[in-house]
Amino acid sequence: MIELAAVFAVAGAASNAAGTAFQRKAASASRRGGLRLLGELARRPAWVLGMAGVIGAAVCQSLALVNGPLALVQPLFILELPFALLIAGPLMHRRLPRWGWWGVGGVVVGLAVLLAAAAPHGATDQAGMVRWVPALALCLGAMAAMVLLAGRGRPAARRAALLAAASATGNALTAALLKSATGTFADDGFTAFLRSWQTYGFALAGAASVLLLENALQAGPLAAAQPALTIGDAVVSLALGITLFDERVRTGWWLLPSVCGALLIVVGVMVLSRAVQRIRGR
Repeated sequence: MIELAAVFAVAGAASNAAGTAFQRKAASASRRGGLRLLGELARRPAWVLGMAGVIGAAVCQSLALVNGPLALVQPLFILELPFALLIAGPLMHRRLPRWGWWGVGGVVVGLAVLLAAAAPHGATDQAGMVRWVPALALCLGAMAAMVLLAGRGRPAARRAALLAAASATGNALTAALLKSATGTFADDGFTAFLRSWQTYGFALAGAASVLLLENALQAGPLAAAQPALTIGDAVVSLALGITLFDERVRTGWWLLPSVCGALLIVVGVMVLSRAVQRIRGR
């Protein structure tokens, strides 16, 4: 089951990378913001293709979450960034710089070390409201605070990073709600799935995350937005998996290789963000 979850998570990362690449292509040509931005983008074929990639990623993510812990599935979505390089290069008719491959290696090796050392395991599909209420309050409160801090007067890089971090928090919350809803579907069927509040919760959280992502991509350089988006999603998902679904990771001396793997990922993501920015010409 863990292996199947990993396969679906990697497929979801590839699909999301394609979706983000096309969304970025569409959003970069717009000067609008907020809801007006979505209205304009919806009329662009590149954005529609991007949304198809996002939907495909959501399907793969659902299948991954049914078969494995949130703390395993969401970190694997960090692979979205190396996949994005492979897709964005041909899309923008540019080549990955040689130093960019060091970033690819850092992300892949770092993720392998981190997951091998942490070994996320154990999970339930459901959590009581006594756990959901503080989780929802903290995530939604953090998202609102970051949106407020990303005021129009902020420097472009800081604004992009804050909006991307808010989107990352929303993505992690969406994944947690999706895990619960798909667990209900697997256990009790489609009718119970429709009656579950988590079903409507992940739809709303997912829509908010997409809106925040579009504004983050438009607000500033990708090198500022992508690390906050990629790493923030993994960190918040790990916290939600542990607090909501009783997932566990190895501690003790295993923390040392886990930290080393995390540092490799951070460095790799920063290198790849600059490489993607160079490929996309921003």
